[in-house]
Amino acid sequence: MTGRPDAPLPPAWPDRAAWGTAPSLRAWQQAAVDKYRAAQPQDFLAVATPGAGKTTFALTVAADLLSRRVVDRITVVAPTEHLKTQWAEAAARAGIPIDPTYSAGKGRTSDDYVGIAVTYAGVAVNPLAMRIRTERTKTLVILDEIHHAGDALSWGEGVREAFDPATRRLALTGTPFRSDINPIPFVSYAPGEDGIPVSAADYTYGYAHALADHVVRPVLFMAYSGEMQWRTRAGDEVVARLGEPLTKDMHAQALRTALDPRGSWIPAVLEAADKRLSEVRRHVPDAGGLVIAGDQDSARAYAALLKKITGESPTVVLSDEKGSSKKIEKFTASEDRWMVAVRMVSEGVDVPRLAVGVWATTVSTPLFFAQAVGRFVRARSRGETASVFLPSVPHLLEFASDMEAQRDHVLGRRVQDEDDIFAAEEGLLAEANSAEGASDELEMSWEALGSTASFDHVLYEGAQFGHSGEVVSGSEEEMDFLGIPGLLEPDQVRELLHSRQSERARKQKAAGVEDRVVDSVQELSTHQQLGVLRRELNGLVAAWHHRTGQAHGITHNALRKECGGPPAAVANAEQLHERINRIREWAVRQTS
Repeated sequence: MTGRPDAPLPPAWPDRAAWGTAPSLRAWQQAAVDKYRAAQPQDFLAVATPGAGKTTFALTVAADLLSRRVVDRITVVAPTEHLKTQWAEAAARAGIPIDPTYSAGKGRTSDDYVGIAVTYAGVAVNPLAMRIRTERTKTLVILDEIHHAGDALSWGEGVREAFDPATRRLALTGTPFRSDINPIPFVSYAPGEDGIPVSAADYTYGYAHALADHVVRPVLFMAYSGEMQWRTRAGDEVVARLGEPLTKDMHAQALRTALDPRGSWIPAVLEAADKRLSEVRRHVPDAGGLVIAGDQDSARAYAALLKKITGESPTVVLSDEKGSSKKIEKFTASEDRWMVAVRMVSEGVDVPRLAVGVWATTVSTPLFFAQAVGRFVRARSRGETASVFLPSVPHLLEFASDMEAQRDHVLGRRVQDEDDIFAAEEGLLAEANSAEGASDELEMSWEALGSTASFDHVLYEGAQFGHSGEVVSGSEEEMDFLGIPGLLEPDQVRELLHSRQSERARKQKAAGVEDRVVDSVQELSTHQQLGVLRRELNGLVAAWHHRTGQAHGITHNALRKECGGPPAAVANAEQLHERINRIREWAVRQTS
């Protein structure tokens, strides 16, 4: 600053009364603001699904505190440099000037600013300087995506040291918290199951509520399988089908083979995604697509494939490239078809016109999945839908089925049943599937030889549609699902999918396909049969959740109580069959 951080407010700043003028708020935002005003807490944690409008809520609170002189300065802490700028632009529209270029070493900023925006990494570099700044004036600290304070021990310690003296702290997140042993600064914990501490939000607005309120879009997950072939370090050639029960290493190798741009899988999926985008653009002319790539070389290769498919050069956004934020802004304001990005388009990045996504990365943790899918759910007008193309990898499909689950930050959580398996595996998956791909050892042990793609099924509201026999990519059967209109209400999407599923089953039965499918399942090995049965059971449990609202874990436990036997992860085929038949009986009884 040209003066001290605690200098009197200069007359050049806007009239504080203007800061209290809030934009029209959604119902959940108004409810959260009312709860905050009633409590007037030092710390407040708001958990709201991506696309719901956390920024507007936070800036409304900030404007109110500024207008009443509860605070004199604002500090926004964001995960990335791009989000610093995005926060500054949003704050400017609310009449709150924030400096996104501030750094702890800079020490000063213009008198024109009411606050600053910094990154978690920037705070960790010099938390003492940030603490001094915080101490000198009454400060509201907005901690955007607060779970990042748990990404590294130094980040959490830095945030706690820097902002402990703050007058108010407002923590935001739209991403499920993870399980670990380090508490996140300024987050309250309460005893959960078996006394294990669980984070306690002051206000929660989940995906299910947002979908019912038409605040977010429904998501169609288009799952693609296919045959993968690769060579191991020992020289052995392996052939496996994507989505079949495999070891963790084989899953990683099969997925990397599918994503190899020299094969046939990713070109076929990109072409299918572009067809889907064309259908959506018939109703939403500016709809855009995003390919989430795992590394820069792949991103450039995918961009070249898209240019061949569409005749247009897509926008390519690389994580360490200068001008990445401007590229995103330019794409956001344009009507260009495709963007390919590596780690730049994550939580908080706002490109509302994104309607079609392609998952083309080996990163496969629940945290990253929620962040990525959150880029497609922001609703602009009623009837818009989102479509995300996924490889048929079991844990990705589980994440897609479980989109509406509410997860808190858990300290020292133990694995107990189906609902805990993926949370416990997150650390292992993150290690096996790092942001740059697999480990060096896996890199040396794998060479892609070829791949083919086939449409597997559509996953919508936890239920599968079209999962009865292989559908060749580019076929009319595939187009039955790719050609779903881009402007439909959620119940219309559901009815259309059920209609097309029934029609497809009728055609297959008439052609005698049904008997051949049953025969092929019986010919599978034991572990493959168990995998198929578990997926079917999980799909039915997810559909039951959407029908009744009952949590997945409660349904699994109810089935075990009625049918007997161990958890589904270790149940035998007979036990799984019995549970599948039982939950189908429940569905029939409920509808009759």
